[in-house]
Amino acid sequence: MTISEMFGQSLIVAVLGMSVVFGFLCILIITITFVGKVIHALGWDKDLQAPVKPKSPPPGPVPAAASGAGTAQNVGVTAAIAAAVAEYRKTHS
Repeated sequence: MTISEMFGQSLIVAVLGMSVVFGFLCILIITITFVGKVIHALGWDKDLQAPVKPKSPPPGPVPAAASGAGTAQNVGVTAAIAAAVAEYRKTHS
């Protein structure tokens, strides 16, 4: 078997492999599109079509730090960062 015959075979195998992958991806896209249309036709996506209601704040007192400069989420993030820094200093000192 000569070099040119080996190159010819390798080209055939490469094209065949890429064709199989391309065909699989086309079938996958068609299947996903079909399933999406079936789900939409059956109405199983109603939770995605409904408007999202904003969450109400949890009952209870508002933390002092959140009442002025930031929100409760910022207070939680600050507490998490402070705890992480304290843990780092404890283990690396």
